[in-house]
Amino acid sequence: MAINSGAPTPAVLCLNRAGEATAHRIAKLLNAPVHGREARVDQADIFFANALDHARTLFAAGTPVIGVCASGILIRAVAPLLSDKTAEPPVLSVSDDGAVVVPLLGGHRGANRLASEIAKEFQSVAAVTTAGDVALGVALDEPPTGWTLANPEAAKEVMAQLLSGAGVSVEGAADWLATLPKGRDLTISAGIAPSDADLQFHPQRLTLGVGCARNCPPEELQALVEQTLSEAGLAAGAIHSVNTIDLKADEPACFVLAKILNRPLRLFTASELDALTPQVANPSDVVFAEVGTHSVSEAAALAQSGGTVLVAKRKTRNATCALSIAAEPLTELKGRSRGKLSIIGIGPGQHSWRTPEASKLVQDAEELVGYGLYIDLLGPLAYGKTRSDFPLGGEEDRCRYALEQAALGKNVSLICSGDAGIYAMGALVFELLDRAPDEMGVSDAAHRVEVVSTPGVSALQGAAARAGAPLGHDFCAISLSDLLTPREDIVKRLHAAAEGDFVIAFYNPVSMRRRTLLAEARDILLQHRPADTPVMLASSLGRPEEHVRYRKLSELEVDEVDMLTVVLVGSSHSKLAQLGEGPRMYTPRGYARKIDGDLA
Repeated sequence: MAINSGAPTPAVLCLNRAGEATAHRIAKLLNAPVHGREARVDQADIFFANALDHARTLFAAGTPVIGVCASGILIRAVAPLLSDKTAEPPVLSVSDDGAVVVPLLGGHRGANRLASEIAKEFQSVAAVTTAGDVALGVALDEPPTGWTLANPEAAKEVMAQLLSGAGVSVEGAADWLATLPKGRDLTISAGIAPSDADLQFHPQRLTLGVGCARNCPPEELQALVEQTLSEAGLAAGAIHSVNTIDLKADEPACFVLAKILNRPLRLFTASELDALTPQVANPSDVVFAEVGTHSVSEAAALAQSGGTVLVAKRKTRNATCALSIAAEPLTELKGRSRGKLSIIGIGPGQHSWRTPEASKLVQDAEELVGYGLYIDLLGPLAYGKTRSDFPLGGEEDRCRYALEQAALGKNVSLICSGDAGIYAMGALVFELLDRAPDEMGVSDAAHRVEVVSTPGVSALQGAAARAGAPLGHDFCAISLSDLLTPREDIVKRLHAAAEGDFVIAFYNPVSMRRRTLLAEARDILLQHRPADTPVMLASSLGRPEEHVRYRKLSELEVDEVDMLTVVLVGSSHSKLAQLGEGPRMYTPRGYARKIDGDLA
């Protein structure tokens, strides 16, 4: 179980003036924003038009939702998204007067705790229905911060036996288990050593320090840590964090180990580690000459725990590890995290076309970087986050800034429309990382950040969905912008695509100064496909001002196209059918020509 001190801030939803005072009181208690229904609430940090859509967007992003409203509204909002109770955020409803607080979802993921805090504030009733909380005063599958449960799969059965009258013997010091009924039917362990007890809790008092040579095999470091824990009689569940020098932020052996242990990777500078040299057991001048500190693994463990060395440095050919122990379970993190840059395509803007993964990455981010309009389209997900807006034309500055902010240990999201890997910032990020230092690349620290990409609904996908199925057979995309691509290359690609009879999606078809390439593309295509080839013009896809229309290729006019328009030109086989729902454009794949038994 991960450290939960970084739990996301809840959103307090208010749907009417009757509950406004209650909503603001809850928000003040939890240091959370108030989201208010437009025209029905006077004061709010964020206003929304549709309660169901808004609650659904927040829930999909992993934001805890506290609605001052009827429970049914929240249930209807999130019901289509329910799939994994171990990962979904808490959802609570509160009556307008605060007299009743109902944790609807995520009781053991924070909802019961939030309900109790709110009920205490209002001296009201928290309608907690989870059996353990009601009968035993403790949730065995949700230990407090600083503790982990080694065998969560056993919690349900142990709880059932306790509710049926069994008694338990607790081995170790854990005041939070004091309310459990005493007896010898079951055993619960609460220590830093492995146990065969029915339920095994571990206080997170151990900090793991690691070091390794460049490109150390991850399995070598993992095996060293496992052997060290085994020989010392210590449980992996008692480890609070994996710690090392910041130069190793991009070392697979280190971050893979942290992922395997499900513990945060924390980084310290050489000067921070070297200040602890008097406390380490094995200082080394060789290590100092190499990285600027006399110790990595021992010093990193000490830097996090503030305690003492428990297991001195152990080493293999390429790896080292050490363990430190704190006096009490650790509930906070020192050092900094490995920076992270998420390259996010948010689709055309509307929340229903944004993937849950994209929403979650935005929710987790500390800073949002991008063209201001795209960040605005995130709506409530952008609230309260640092944002750095860049103008059109500042693409390289935008990507470089995002990488360097991540290099400081921040979690940064680079926001793009559509899919970030299609005519957007994804390629530029990796180009900057691939450049040599003397080619206007980025800092060494920026090369050590974690970079992830998440797919988005591209303009060509959105246009195709609105049209019907024009991409049912081979297709390609061509940008008509000659700002970054030589005009002669664009013309060469136009001829190739025309001769290949591809369905073509034209991006960046025109601009204020560039008005001729689209007409030239039309004329090239007319040399290879019929004049009545269907063309779809789709503007502002997925937004309220969306405008879709169809033309024949010979009748395509430049003046009705702008930079917000995607132009989809059919192949010689594409059709525009007049169906009950209106015109539908599609490109047959050839199923009508299949012979019986042909599985091609």
